[in-house]
Amino acid sequence: MARVVMTLRIMPDEVEVDLDDLLERIKTVIPEGTDLGATETQSIAFGLTALRMNLSRDESMGGTDDIEAAITAVEGVSQVEVERVSRM
Repeated sequence: MARVVMTLRIMPDEVEVDLDDLLERIKTVIPEGTDLGATETQSIAFGLTALRMNLSRDESMGGTDDIEAAITAVEGVSQVEVERVSRM
């Protein structure tokens, strides 16, 4: 069975959000069986910075809906955007 690799962009709900703290809280809600890869920050505009993260999981676990829902529920997250999904 193949693995699915995805890149997500997480937008904070305001400019002043501590992205390191937000990342730590996101790590606690990522569904079991999903592996966190590289993370980085990305400047958007007007002082707003987003988190980008790579995740991977077995393709039998389905799409990204459960991951998106879990991350969106974290306080301080405004939106989650799936930038890329591919099989490996």
